[in-house]
Amino acid sequence: MADAELIPHARNREDVSSVLGVDQDMLWPKAVKNRIKTGGDQEIVRSYPYRSACPSTVWGELTANAADDLFFAGYTNYFLWLDQPHFVATLLGKLDNGCRVRFLLGDPEGEVTRSRERVEEVALSVSTRIRITLEHIEKLGSHQGLEVRYSATEDAVNHVSLSVFRFDGEALVTPHLARLVGHDSPLLHLRKLSTGGLFDRFAEHAEELWSRGVPIDATKAVRN
Repeated sequence: MADAELIPHARNREDVSSVLGVDQDMLWPKAVKNRIKTGGDQEIVRSYPYRSACPSTVWGELTANAADDLFFAGYTNYFLWLDQPHFVATLLGKLDNGCRVRFLLGDPEGEVTRSRERVEEVALSVSTRIRITLEHIEKLGSHQGLEVRYSATEDAVNHVSLSVFRFDGEALVTPHLARLVGHDSPLLHLRKLSTGGLFDRFAEHAEELWSRGVPIDATKAVRN
């Protein structure tokens, strides 16, 4: 006897519905239900197996559409300046329009930074990537709303293992895997829909790190 709960593969469902001239949803309503996100999954806009698989246009659009709060809490944030050719000009425009822009970076002289460099063993070291970011931030000048901090020493391990990039009510989150550099780690695109959901969990993590962060003057940090 046929299993009434059995749902054919998508290609087979398409072939059968085409032959019968009936919509798939009428024949297998459970298949439609299974495709609908529920609970916390609703806040996941999309997932990527690698951060590098997320199109640069997504980063650009999220930055351009943010009006109130841009928070870049990656450990180096280095790749942003490569993926977004007009990133400085975009951020200057945001600052001029009253948007808060924050950067939370790892301390280039910190022990966690040095440890991570030994793990990655890449030519462009973690500390060098942080200093390149500081050089770009220096180009933003002194603007009200621009803030830069190093994560506190006790938070550095938690910071280096999870990057959170917030664009008002949306976020891109990268949990760093073992010895992999950021672009080889997975990424989640989140959109806030409710209180206490996935978006809030990651946003609160970044805010906690920020609350204990050490304020720095990007200009002096670069020259030192």
